[in-house]
Amino acid sequence: MSWGLTFEKLLLIGLIAVILIGPDRLPGYAAQFGRLIRSLRDMANGAKTRMREEMGPDYDDVDWKKLDPRQYDPRRIIREALVDDPATTAAATAVAAAPRESAYAQRQRLIREGRPAPFDSEAT
Repeated sequence: MSWGLTFEKLLLIGLIAVILIGPDRLPGYAAQFGRLIRSLRDMANGAKTRMREEMGPDYDDVDWKKLDPRQYDPRRIIREALVDDPATTAAATAVAAAPRESAYAQRQRLIREGRPAPFDSEAT
């Protein structure tokens, strides 16, 4: 996680810090920042150690990527919850995974075919 920081940006931040803080107080602030980073790292390691102690041997068996909230699709979860038959769920997932045509591509296709673009009278 570098937040898009490049070497040039870090150099500019350091230069601004030297100008604003001053060269006399900068070493003290740098040491304080280093202690803050070290304490944050120690807290993260402590939380990891505590979790490992409380979960016991099951900690190594957990697939942490599977628990990543970014991989959840609420539409798929609701669809699977509403459908009782797993075979139907697999078929619905395969249909839902098929690429859909964007609105722009659909409009361009209809123009090429000489048909009017779709219009929703309630949308205006």
